[in-house]
Order: sequence, then structure tokens, then C-alpha cells
Amino acid sequence: VIPLVRRLRPDVVAMDVRMPLLDGIEATRAVLRTVADPPKILVVTTFEDDEYVYEALRAGADGFLLKRARPAEIVHAVRLVAAGESLLFPASVRRLAERYGDGGGRPARSVLERARLTEREAEVLRLMARGLSNAEIAAGLVVGAETVKSHVSAVLAKLGARDRTQAVIAAYESGFVEPR
Repeated sequence: VIPLVRRLRPDVVAMDVRMPLLDGIEATRAVLRTVADPPKILVVTTFEDDEYVYEALRAGADGFLLKRARPAEIVHAVRLVAAGESLLFPASVRRLAERYGDGGGRPARSVLERARLTEREAEVLRLMARGLSNAEIAAGLVVGAETVKSHVSAVLAKLGARDRTQAVIAAYESGFVEPR
């Protein structure tokens, strides 16, 4: 996978969880660790297993999609991930929030406490955790999309998160965001 990514330089890699030689989660880690300016990674699988979803996101994947998705959904997913958005199917978000949002990952709380998010940044993080896009957040807060992008960038920088997905995981693990 890594030599292919280095040679082709794709914007997005669709990574299967189960591959010969190296599973998709380890391959995701390897690509992100060893490829300069790595691509966005969309994990695609037939397995609706929460552990796969969680591990893929912890490895740095930008999204997770089931292979049973319709072709138009797959195209939409690739475009979203390429644009810097995170993607999970709704049932996974709900189950991950229920499973990991119990505060079992308390060490992340210190990350959020040290981040010292402004009130607006905290609000944006909560909305990100609900799965809202920048446009939806902008509409809800009655601000421009560029303003939301600035807040998202500040949240990511303060949390040391590579992307929205990692920021949301930290929010749930720390108990900052509670499952609905």
C-alpha cells in the first residue's frame, strides 16, 4: 500500500479493513506515519463492527463507510473526506458515543482542559461531535462558513488533533461531550 500511495499521490485512499499482509488499520497508521503529505483515508468495509470503526479513527482515518453504501453515497463520502470533513455512518456515531462517551477515556480530559477552548470553540466542538458540517454549524450559529473554519482550525490546533475526527474522539473520551 505504502509504495503505491507514494507513487500515485492520491488525495483520498479507500482502505479496506481486511487486506492480505497488512490489515487496513495498520496500513492506515503506516501511510500516515511514513508518507510525506499523506492522503485522506476513508476506511471502507463490510463489517459494521464498532471496534473496527474506533480503531480506524484512532489510527487516523478520516472516515468510515460500509461497502453496502450506494455508489452515490461512496462518491459523496470521498468528496467529503477530500474536502477535510469527517465521515461516519450515523449508527456508528451513536454507538461510539454511547460506548466511549462514558468518560472511560479520562486521560483525554486533561487535553481538553489544557486546550483552553474559548466558549465559541467549545460550542463548535460540540456541534462537530453531533456530526454537523461546517455549513450546518455556520447556519446554526448564524455566522459565515469561513468563521466556522477558523474556529475548527483553532480547536484542532489547541487539541493537537490531526482532523475533526480526532478532535471529536477526544471530546467523547474526556466526557466533554455526552452521548445523546
